[in-house]
Amino acid sequence: MSTIVADSLYQQLVTSFQELETVQEPANLTSLREEAFARFQEEGFPTVKNEEWKYTNLHSLVNTAYVLNSDVNVDDIDVSKADIPDLDAHRIVLVNGQYVLAFSSLEDEIGLTVKSIEEAHTEANFQKHYAQHADKADNILVQLNTALQTAGVYISVAKNKKVSKPIHLVHVATGATEFFAQTRNLIVVEPNAEVEVVESFITLDGAAKNLNNKVSEIVVEENAKMQHYYLQVADSASNYIHHTEIYQEQHSLYNNYNCNLPGASFVRNNINVRLDAENVESHLYGINLTSGKQLVDNHTVVDHMKPHCESYEWYKNIPQDESTAVFNGKIFVREDAQKTNAFQQNNNMLIGEKSTVYTKPQLEIFADDVKCSHGCTMGQFDDEALFYLRARGIGEESARILLVHAFAFDVTSRFSNEAVRAYVEALVAAGLDKK
Repeated sequence: MSTIVADSLYQQLVTSFQELETVQEPANLTSLREEAFARFQEEGFPTVKNEEWKYTNLHSLVNTAYVLNSDVNVDDIDVSKADIPDLDAHRIVLVNGQYVLAFSSLEDEIGLTVKSIEEAHTEANFQKHYAQHADKADNILVQLNTALQTAGVYISVAKNKKVSKPIHLVHVATGATEFFAQTRNLIVVEPNAEVEVVESFITLDGAAKNLNNKVSEIVVEENAKMQHYYLQVADSASNYIHHTEIYQEQHSLYNNYNCNLPGASFVRNNINVRLDAENVESHLYGINLTSGKQLVDNHTVVDHMKPHCESYEWYKNIPQDESTAVFNGKIFVREDAQKTNAFQQNNNMLIGEKSTVYTKPQLEIFADDVKCSHGCTMGQFDDEALFYLRARGIGEESARILLVHAFAFDVTSRFSNEAVRAYVEALVAAGLDKK
């Protein structure tokens, strides 16, 4: 591993890419890196002049010098912050993006393949799907990841395999010096297979400021099913830019549950779902409780490309203090996607007097025989409801928690995993400011 320190992140990345020219890897990957980095150099980091980044300013994050690709001492790492009570799961641990086998507890399961991304080059699913989906999205940070990613995990679930218990993927951020990490994950669920993946993001005590650019490509093949949780519980030293690209085939089901709790200073999630076959179903749920000066920005795209598909999306934001929540959800219904059924809703409860929400639900419909709806609501804490509960002997703190739970219930009640649902509800209660 090399350690690079320069005056700006951009110049550091140029230097890092030049060093990669000496790395031995398949020629097609080298070609992908070169094409991606050339595009990144053309466009550079996005600014607020870009409509997609209008409310999310990267300036302070990318005008900082970082250590790139640093070595990490994993001897004393404690990942207990990611523990989820009563969750019986396989565990995979990535430290600053690096797959650490010593901390993982992956029991043998026939039909389940897990490897570090750099060891997966010879896998058939890697060769078929790597950089074939996310790189088509209009996100220049995906190109940066393709050009310079150095770590991540490859997961493949074989045809007809039902993984016996959830896979808990723990992303750990740690390091004494400010660092920049790029992680690349590829998950392929073959026909008739089923898997549940729970991803937790944590920061170890004493970690320096860190910026993480993570890209995940997920392929859900014919008749396959995947339940997918994001649990963002990192500390304020951590900043995340995530891009998740999901490609679905006929009769497949993909459910995403995206939970962001008080902690990480900056979170940008891009979640794109491509329904590229008939009779595909996708559900996206989000619950975002923010505090302090935190910013959480969720951009989603649900792309209906073929007929007889269904999507359902419901995001709820609860910003406290001076925090900011952004929701930008777009549903495309293409000309061939007749008989589409699509629903999108974003509800916001502003608790902090200086908190902010930007929301932009969007529908673009090019087919004429569809059933689609979208909308959003904006409100504040219901003082009359709070008074009603307090008048019946319920303390103010308990009453506030009850009202927030009631607001979030439409989303949390959809969680398919009871242990994760109880864990998130406890985090929501703990994350409410004590007034």
